[in-house]
Amino acid sequence: MRDETIPTIRFPDGTEVPALGQGTWNMGENRNEARREVESLRAGIDLGMTLIDTAEMYAEGGAEKIVGEAIRDRRDDVFLVSKVYPWNASRKGTIEACENSLLRMGTDRIDLYLLHWRGNHPLAETVEAFEELKASGKIGAWGVSNFDTDDMEELLAVPSGANVAANQVLYNLARRGIEFDLLPWCQQRNIPVMAYSPIEQGRILHNPELIRIAKANQATPAQVALAFLLERDGVIVIPKTANAARAVENRDAVSLDITDEDWAALDAAFPPPARKKPLEML
Repeated sequence: MRDETIPTIRFPDGTEVPALGQGTWNMGENRNEARREVESLRAGIDLGMTLIDTAEMYAEGGAEKIVGEAIRDRRDDVFLVSKVYPWNASRKGTIEACENSLLRMGTDRIDLYLLHWRGNHPLAETVEAFEELKASGKIGAWGVSNFDTDDMEELLAVPSGANVAANQVLYNLARRGIEFDLLPWCQQRNIPVMAYSPIEQGRILHNPELIRIAKANQATPAQVALAFLLERDGVIVIPKTANAARAVENRDAVSLDITDEDWAALDAAFPPPARKKPLEML
């Protein structure tokens, strides 16, 4: 099934990344799982899922250590994303947090560095730190996570705020609220959206209609859920798995060719939003 290459998404600075990457939430929490987690990430890299997303929050740096092990000797093959805690996002704190993340991952640069969610530090202060990190070469670009449309508007109004490269939010078949305004807003400005928890941590996979459509396409429910997001313009999908075989399954979602009738059935089973909803988070 791996005949089709993974589609790419272009960041505002022209950098292209695979639209299907790898998440690491919950990795690094159990020492006994570390080897499997590293092997799964390496398998994903081999399959072309070279964007890896992590955060200082995940296992309090433990996931970044797993990523560091997975990318050892192949840093240049990977587009690395990490995030700063909001309470660390002062000008000085952001720079220190970034340096700590770099140490944990054993690298000299993060390709995309995100503010994990909004906190009490002024956005202008965080952006100033991001711009300083970018100028020093410690990060390639910066972005945000869990920002709604009004947050994005506010961000663009601060000095250098228009340099935001991405917004990572909760987005899957069961959580389509961003389609009402946030996703179109980002698409119009060519700001990629990164979809975390794309299969709702497995909770949507028992939906009867999703199972029916998966069987009709000789696929798994997870593959259909990923294919749904891969159909959206400007969306990067970051499923997490600690199973190398599941990484192969995720990769093969790229090759699904789902009919218009099945897309309509998915819309009926998981209706798109008819009005503005508050941004959801996990």
